[in-house]
Amino acid sequence: MSRTITVVGAGSWGTALSIHMARAGHGVKLWAYEDEVRREIEEKRENTVFLKGFKIPQSVVVTNILEEAINGAGIILFVVPSDHSRQVFQSMKGSQMAGARLVIATKGIECDSLKLMSEIASEVLGGEGLRDIGVLSGPSFALEVARGDPTAVVVSSRGQDCAEYLQKEISFGNFRAYTNTDMTGVQLAGSLKNVVAIAAGIIEGIGFGYNTIAALITRGTSEIRRLGVKMGGDPGTFAGLAGIGDLILTCTGKLSRNRSVGYRLGRGEDLETILSGMRMVAEGLKTSIAVKRLAVKFNVEMPIAAQVHAVLYEKKKPSEAIQDLLSRPLKEED
Repeated sequence: MSRTITVVGAGSWGTALSIHMARAGHGVKLWAYEDEVRREIEEKRENTVFLKGFKIPQSVVVTNILEEAINGAGIILFVVPSDHSRQVFQSMKGSQMAGARLVIATKGIECDSLKLMSEIASEVLGGEGLRDIGVLSGPSFALEVARGDPTAVVVSSRGQDCAEYLQKEISFGNFRAYTNTDMTGVQLAGSLKNVVAIAAGIIEGIGFGYNTIAALITRGTSEIRRLGVKMGGDPGTFAGLAGIGDLILTCTGKLSRNRSVGYRLGRGEDLETILSGMRMVAEGLKTSIAVKRLAVKFNVEMPIAAQVHAVLYEKKKPSEAIQDLLSRPLKEED
């Protein structure tokens, strides 16, 4: 076993990972940004704001002081929304992280720089003595991980030795990790699938059936793979757990926040109304902006992503977006 594992971020996914790591026998520190969340976990051993109904083991020590959470950790699991990640990485500087492995479980792309989370971490924390940087991704709803359902994920690092070390530390019981050294592909797959999941929700909200969802997932996979390979990802990654596995889950599972946003859009609600009632983050909303820019930068055709962006930010009606996709020139399957 490693030294203490720190989970940075007490949203639904961070809380679920802290529960899992405690079950695996690790000492766990959990950093909660919201003081109300910290107090409730300390007093009631539950996080009703983000993951209601699951007891958090006594071995999970919660704090809202970031340096206190990080100091001395062997593994730091980073689970912060992508648009706050750079700021939190900056706040981590100066902590005692020498020899620690940073594992990023955030699925998103920074809109302004178009950088992946691992690239931001390297840029900000490169001089802090981290031993390695890795990523964790795959089909894994927080509620089901907390419940102990059989789950398979991918841990990726530039070096196979680090990936195998993280695999052994993270795998326990019904939670099984596979290794992968394609950090670029794993992160892009995990981020881009959220945009397709919004489209899947729109389809269901309008009332279309399984034919349409199957076509969307298949063609969405092609779009993700095209951009991912152009950016340096391995084509095989997009056929694995981080790729098609996570895409299927997020496009079909009712626990998906991105799919839920799309569903409500398909039912006729406007985005402002939807967002006003949301406490948790749907990463696909910001990722849609980044994907549009990346498609232009790398000259990659991504018609589904383009139509999702148009519905989200250009006031396009979902029915018109679908019709525009179907009326595109006929082509060979790629």
